[in-house]
Amino acid sequence: MGDEVRLGFIGCGGNASGHLRQVKQDPTARIVAVCDVAEEAAQRAAAEHGAQAFTHHKAMLDACKLDAVYISIPVFAHGEPELDVLDAGLPFFVEKPVAISLAIAHRVAARIRKSKSLTCVGYQLRYSQSARCTKAFLAGKTIGMAVGRYLCGTGRGTGWLRQFAQSGGQIVEQATHTLDMMRYLCGEIVEVYSAQANRTLKDIDCYDHGATVLKFASGAVGCLTTCWALDNSVWDANIVDIFFDRYRLTWNYQAPSIQPANEAFKLDDAPMKTIDQVFLEAVRTGDRSAILTPYEDAVKSLAVSLAANDSARDGSPKRVGGREL
Repeated sequence: MGDEVRLGFIGCGGNASGHLRQVKQDPTARIVAVCDVAEEAAQRAAAEHGAQAFTHHKAMLDACKLDAVYISIPVFAHGEPELDVLDAGLPFFVEKPVAISLAIAHRVAARIRKSKSLTCVGYQLRYSQSARCTKAFLAGKTIGMAVGRYLCGTGRGTGWLRQFAQSGGQIVEQATHTLDMMRYLCGEIVEVYSAQANRTLKDIDCYDHGATVLKFASGAVGCLTTCWALDNSVWDANIVDIFFDRYRLTWNYQAPSIQPANEAFKLDDAPMKTIDQVFLEAVRTGDRSAILTPYEDAVKSLAVSLAANDSARDGSPKRVGGREL
């Protein structure tokens, strides 16, 4: 590969637009092709980024010489595009969550292991200065409890997101970010017990409130509270309170804090790269060491969300994952 990374995009919707803008700012990357099942969306993105437009990803993969692919599609559509990109021998960046079921995710993960392909999943919170410094500070400490929340009004929107069979509901599609950060900062989650209910948004078949108890492999306990029936002006999400010793560390993306004060906990000035910069550099150089979110790790976050839904469905605790990856 030359210095220029030639990229194709599968999906040109809201999530993809942010990555398209980030990639456009990288002088060593070029958006060669875009694909969306909605032709108007594909044509619009193609015109904006000087790319070729397609309405089927296989046609794009066959027609274009690419170095990597971004996959930014609804939850229910994952599986076939990833496998086709792997068949084409290309690395990929895929938005979270990686699938609607563990069966699909395990199938893709097995192909990745076999091909040793470079992958990156869009859990961008891990690439923040606050995440890096908090994880380093917590290393070696005995965590007693972690309490996360994802509270918003997204359930009042429209479209596939509010259809349980297509999105898996809030805990799969949205609060997966919070669960992923709880895993990243506090260790693996091995068991869940979830109570979820539809109390407000009677026009949808998704739970709109939830409380999920978590057990960590370390012995720590935790919980996650979720709601997406609030007014759309409310956004209180991806917050994690971590309790250890006599301290409560409140993690968020911008300004984590600790009570009581502890001078050892602070953010440093080390420069950070965005998740897109990390992925593009890995594709360019072949060095994957800066990728914090490979596909197989992201499957573990999906497994927690799906176990929570299974628990809410029959009212019993669930082991996470079903089997080792």
